[in-house]
Amino acid sequence: MKKFIQTLKNIWTIEELREKILVTLLLLLIYRFGTHIVLPGIDPNKLSEFSHKASQGLLGLFDTFAGGAFSKASILALGIMPYISASIFMQLMTILVPKMQKIQKEGDTGRKKINQWTRYLTAAVTLLQAGTFVAYLTNQNRDALIEAYQPYFWISTVVLLTAGTLFVMWLGEKIQDKGLGNGTSIIIMVGILARLPEALMQEFGAKQVKGGGGLIFFLIEIAVLITVILGLVVLVQGVRKIPINYAKQIVGNRQFTGARQFLPLKVNAAGVMPIIFAQAIMFLPTLISFSSLESGQGIARIFSDPSNAWYMLVYGIMVIAFTFLYTALIFNPKQVSDSLKQSNGFIPGVKPGQPTADYIGQIMDRITLPGAFFLAIAGILPGLIQRTGVTPLFASFFGGTSLLIMVAVILDTLQQIETRLLMRQYDGLMKSGRLQGRQTSSPVSI
Repeated sequence: MKKFIQTLKNIWTIEELREKILVTLLLLLIYRFGTHIVLPGIDPNKLSEFSHKASQGLLGLFDTFAGGAFSKASILALGIMPYISASIFMQLMTILVPKMQKIQKEGDTGRKKINQWTRYLTAAVTLLQAGTFVAYLTNQNRDALIEAYQPYFWISTVVLLTAGTLFVMWLGEKIQDKGLGNGTSIIIMVGILARLPEALMQEFGAKQVKGGGGLIFFLIEIAVLITVILGLVVLVQGVRKIPINYAKQIVGNRQFTGARQFLPLKVNAAGVMPIIFAQAIMFLPTLISFSSLESGQGIARIFSDPSNAWYMLVYGIMVIAFTFLYTALIFNPKQVSDSLKQSNGFIPGVKPGQPTADYIGQIMDRITLPGAFFLAIAGILPGLIQRTGVTPLFASFFGGTSLLIMVAVILDTLQQIETRLLMRQYDGLMKSGRLQGRQTSSPVSI
């Protein structure tokens, strides 16, 4: 404990780090304040029905990323989600389109071009989603609309929601430039954490009502939650190190001995993206609920209930499939092999070129399989926990998108803090070993 307090003092002593932390906290405070400002023309006292519907299915994912602003019909209701959607699309384009790959390899100039295109695409996606949001709001909760404001409601809401998303995007970029960590990821994490106190109070109240050792069961649930978090830390941090040797080099009259390093391959290279994709696909069957068919209503009920056995089975299979698909898209063994060949590096016992690419591909497939299964378990765990009698909101923190994002972002931020401490020759956050935080290259690698 004494060492921990001293580490906190060291963090506060470093002027640069202190300023970054204060700037980050200030910008996050502004964001959280904006999530509580209701759109003009809406009576917040009549939003209970809309709030309930907006917390389910894919809309629940939107609401999670927006920190509850979506269900509150806030001016920041769309949050950072349009920017994430645009970033995912641009990231896939840089993988699939050769011209985009070439632009990305141009260094800072190429990245600036792609970032600019991402901003333009974000504005277009926001306009589309804002119009959809207005249509959904007016259809599901017309009573909440103030009649005198209705002639201006559509245009004003679309403009405000678009401006709100662009403002949140700007906050994320400012956190990235002037603050600490990946701005987009931190905004999402804060939105998720903002719902944790409500979830804890709901669960505690539910256990108190039952009586008969309710407090004991609540403490057991907290212990299980901590265990799940530790397991996800292992999943996020897990890597397979492939030894790499570098050939001896002669520079002038001097000979440099070849170095021995490791190529780290992440067990969960796809991150949280397979779960996001699977949740988006799982939401599609719920659209059948708008039909009058009785069979369609039954299918919609199954796929709108995360605790349903069929839902968890289909969801788990889709997470595994998307893990392999996304890993194949973002990881290119041939590219890694070519990079090793250009830098005079080689894997002991493996020929350079295509044999090296095949070897790395085989290793990646082997470690992706258990990683995909563990990710699927993490995805269906909230449903399993809910079946034990835990409230839905608190159960959502036992896995899935919420917990994975929180663990990954916290580890990444701690790694940045530790790096700055070690640069100033202070003790790090860990007694032994370095924190292996994520190397985030884009805002969608959450």
